[in-house]
Amino acid sequence: MDHDTFLAWHFAPVLSVAAAALAALACYVALDLSRRLAGAGLRAAIPWLLGAALALGSGQWSVHFLALAHRPLHLAAGYGGAITLAVWAGGVLAGALALRWAFAGRTRPAANLAAALLLTATAVGGPVLYLVDMRLAPAPHWQVLPLALAALAMLAVWTACGVLAAGPRGADRRWRAAAAVLAGTGLVAVHHAVLGAAQVSEGAVSLHAMGWLADTTLALLAGVVTLALSITLLALSIMEARMRRALRAAIQRVEEASRTDALTRLPNRRSFEARLDAVAHHAAAAPLATAVLFIGLDQFKQVNDSFGRRTGDLLLQAVAQRLRGVIGRRGLLARAGGDEFVLLLGPGSGRAEAAAMAQQLLEALAEPVEIEQRSLGLGASIGVVLYPRDGSLSAAMANAEAASHYAKRNGGSTFAFFEPRMLGDAREQVELLRDLRHAVAKNQLELVYQPKVHAPSGEIMGAEGLLRWHHPERGMVSPASFIPLAERHGLIVTLGQWVIEEACRQARAWRDQGLRMRVAINLSVHQLRQPDLAERIAAALKRHQINPNLLTCEITESAAMEDAEGTQAILERLAAVGVHLSIDDFGTGFCNFAMLRKMPAEELKIDRSFVLDLETSADARAVVDAVVKLGQALGRKVVAEGVETEGQAQVLRALGCDVLQGYLYAKPMSARALALWAMNDVGPRAIEFSASLFQETQPVSVH
Repeated sequence: MDHDTFLAWHFAPVLSVAAAALAALACYVALDLSRRLAGAGLRAAIPWLLGAALALGSGQWSVHFLALAHRPLHLAAGYGGAITLAVWAGGVLAGALALRWAFAGRTRPAANLAAALLLTATAVGGPVLYLVDMRLAPAPHWQVLPLALAALAMLAVWTACGVLAAGPRGADRRWRAAAAVLAGTGLVAVHHAVLGAAQVSEGAVSLHAMGWLADTTLALLAGVVTLALSITLLALSIMEARMRRALRAAIQRVEEASRTDALTRLPNRRSFEARLDAVAHHAAAAPLATAVLFIGLDQFKQVNDSFGRRTGDLLLQAVAQRLRGVIGRRGLLARAGGDEFVLLLGPGSGRAEAAAMAQQLLEALAEPVEIEQRSLGLGASIGVVLYPRDGSLSAAMANAEAASHYAKRNGGSTFAFFEPRMLGDAREQVELLRDLRHAVAKNQLELVYQPKVHAPSGEIMGAEGLLRWHHPERGMVSPASFIPLAERHGLIVTLGQWVIEEACRQARAWRDQGLRMRVAINLSVHQLRQPDLAERIAAALKRHQINPNLLTCEITESAAMEDAEGTQAILERLAAVGVHLSIDDFGTGFCNFAMLRKMPAEELKIDRSFVLDLETSADARAVVDAVVKLGQALGRKVVAEGVETEGQAQVLRALGCDVLQGYLYAKPMSARALALWAMNDVGPRAIEFSASLFQETQPVSVH
């Protein structure tokens, strides 16, 4: 026995274990990749099927050369090459067919058996053909019975592997690993059985032993190539599985986000309506009493305007948590949008149960909510719809919302059961919104102007433009009716842009008439969120060739402080355009004086609620006095709106207010009426216009 043969025999157990381990790894990779075939189209399945077939075919191929490396035939072997390569290619092709039958589409016993038979043929036939390619002389004598037993054993192994790895059980990698170990062990055992069935004489030699395809060369090549291929394919499989899990998780997050309100983590309106449709579908077969409650918060807008959006968001989260605590598992709570929630009570809920729930919710919401060391009161108006008494569930949301609005109009902090007459108001809102969408295109909007009077001299020094809607059927629609509607349905930005354009157009028209009228317009919080607001205003000024200092932009205190840093950036960009800036409704919100000092606003406009009580309330006078002193300290002018009596005007002048505005001087009037008053002194009072309004002006180019 030569040195190489001695070493091969010494390491025979190690080589057999290595062959079994490598075959098991290759089989595991093949089974893992084959899991992707189920339900996949042909184009998508081809890469996975090819990878699985390469792993399985190469695993079987490597078994022979690793197992033969310890020279169980007592001779040095070599191979011609053509047959060996053909056996490898045949193994890959057979693996592709077998895996396609076993894993693609619905698993069938006949397909599994056919796959097992094909793989058995390659597992037994491969070693036989490898021995043929060795060109042993003299040729071996084959024993049929051991070959038949080896074939039956391998068929049992592949059948068992199919049972372990196919179907739902194969989704567990532990079952796939067990099938792979069984297959790897079976391949090595059957290979040894085939070699044992070949009766090779003592003096036999391989006629290719001195060729370049020697047994040690092929053993090394088979081991390295199969190991590298298996590891590479396994790594790709793991990466693809992780990407697939990440994609599935992302899709689930998106789907969850589409069903969930981001702020309160409650189901959103879309999700609630889907649940309502499902309940309606089941109720069609067996109607059960069900109640829908629409919950509208009463004082939320005031809180949001006074303390800012952040406080409003925290309040909505606290309200949602409080409602969940009351409802528990008795129904499905969702956020309908804005400050509105909706509740679906469980089947079997009648009038008494709905009324009891509504009362519990009212009592829970009547308790003040603590937000950032502030005690905020709310209350709610609840509309209740009963099914099947009030009609189909498909209309339940709209009917409950109409009942909620009815309860709010009748004082709030109560609940109301739906009645058909309540739909009239809801229908009116829908029709009003429909008409408002076309108001700009149909030239139904108008700016009217209320003069602003210089307090010390009593002269008119400018005017505030106020939006009005001339409805062809309803007549003059109050801004209190259509502005909230525009804010709720995303039309306020369109209306705001129209106001900017119209104010600039009218300022140019007045200038052409010789009147240099300064115009103030209101900017909504929605406009302040437009990143290109300053550019829009600059473009309008340039389009109409208006000096920027003829335009004043008024921003409410609550809007200015809602996102103080963001608002300051917007205001600085507006100031760079050259327009004047004013803080409106000052004194009604929560003011950050440090931020106020940094903002480039030139005016503080006192809210009319303080002006109204000036003659009778010491507190109101104290607030106005404080605002005036604050304005003077910051170098800002102070404007008072809502001045209706001479007594109010006297107090304001005495306190040092700079500008007055209100019915005492003039009601809002058309642009034509204001121009006639300025040119002909035919106004409602003998009030003079400031001489500066009639000075010759040249248009300033706006860049």
